[in-house]
Amino acid sequence: MATNVKQMMEAANAAVPKITPAQAREMIAKGDALVVDVRDAPEVAASGKVKGAVHVSRGMLEFRADPDLPSHDKNFDKAKTVILYCASGGRSALSGKTLKEMGYEKVYNLGAFKDWAESGGAVEK
Repeated sequence: MATNVKQMMEAANAAVPKITPAQAREMIAKGDALVVDVRDAPEVAASGKVKGAVHVSRGMLEFRADPDLPSHDKNFDKAKTVILYCASGGRSALSGKTLKEMGYEKVYNLGAFKDWAESGGAVEK
């Protein structure tokens, strides 16, 4: 059955809880969270990223998150809480749904990087 982006977004938003910057800070403070920036490299270079976040563009996410592949990023651990963000929240929602389909259970969508930065969240260039 064919689907469109609106339907994909609805499914992703239903599967992946949206959290506030304050909730993300609480999760990060517990020490077992992986924060993932799924924006493209030029976006990260222009604005920086959440302090301590791993940058994995959306197009490479599955390849970095799959422990059976040689391209696996060891930061990805299914026992961790995973917090994703992008420029507006769309790519991070879709990425979160993908991670859930791959067996990651504690996956959250922080949404837009600008919301994190404007709330006083730590940023690194």
